[in-house]
Amino acid sequence: MTTSEITAINEKVKKESSFVEGVLLETQKVIVGQKYLLERLLVGFLANGHILLEGVPGLAKTTAVKTIAATIRTKFQRVQFTPDMLPADLTGTLIYDQKTSDFKVRKGPIFANIILADEINRAPAKVQSALLEAMQERQVTIGEETFKLDDPFLVLATQNPIEQEGTYPLPEAQVDRFMLKVKVDYPSKEEELKILQRMGFTRKNIEPQAIITPQELLRARGVVDEIYIDEKIQKYIVDIVDATRSPQNYGLGNLKSLIHYGASPRASIYLAVASRAYAFLQGRGYVTPQDVKSIGMDVLRHRVIISYEAEAEEKTSEDVIKTIFNEIAVP
Repeated sequence: MTTSEITAINEKVKKESSFVEGVLLETQKVIVGQKYLLERLLVGFLANGHILLEGVPGLAKTTAVKTIAATIRTKFQRVQFTPDMLPADLTGTLIYDQKTSDFKVRKGPIFANIILADEINRAPAKVQSALLEAMQERQVTIGEETFKLDDPFLVLATQNPIEQEGTYPLPEAQVDRFMLKVKVDYPSKEEELKILQRMGFTRKNIEPQAIITPQELLRARGVVDEIYIDEKIQKYIVDIVDATRSPQNYGLGNLKSLIHYGASPRASIYLAVASRAYAFLQGRGYVTPQDVKSIGMDVLRHRVIISYEAEAEEKTSEDVIKTIFNEIAVP
């Protein structure tokens, strides 16, 4: 690609990404700090990828999703997952109409643009698999009819890591459908003071303004696809993902015993798309190795399954991924 073509894409990205600042300003009326989380949510919107948020209760995971969804003029649905939930509660069901002596389809809450699946690991496996079809195929089957879901369609799921009672851990296949798994951390002392000053009232309701339409979001996605990614960076992405499967080929033999399963080719695809979306957020028309590093942990942390040996050594998948990023040569 020539320099003039990259310059043209740069200009296009700067023009189309002007809404990003507006969205962040609106969300920051409600959310204090959490820039990392908000950026990852925007990457999900731009890269058309579902996101799993993990963190202890009370860190504004649900609030962040609701707020950022409010800045887009779309249909938003929150679904609270519970152990007694049935697939029909999510997708919809057939209802018998006595007047016509016929069955009618009643669509469930999944027929929206943005779905907040709250405490997803509280629902039984059959509900999780119904959500899986919707996430992967972007369609829902009710009775004998199959319905296409609207575009954009995004599932933003939250789960609490500490509540083991009454939870059904998500199967690997389902976790792999999420483009990003974002860990939400505690705010700093300064941020917590701001939260207290802003929210410490019995009635406090700040409504963010809608900034963009679904059509503008879809147009921005088209620009994300045009962002230039050099072959050297594509090879860098493949090297990183391959190093999770065969670390010994990259002089990382000490990691071999710590990894049970490495990341699949889906990780390479998602890492490239998410890097493009991250470059878009920075207002750039090309991807740098730093974009890959910035978003890499969120793409890979749930795809690298560690061995019992790693658990015994108190190593996490994040430790393994950090080592790989530190050791693989940057182009």
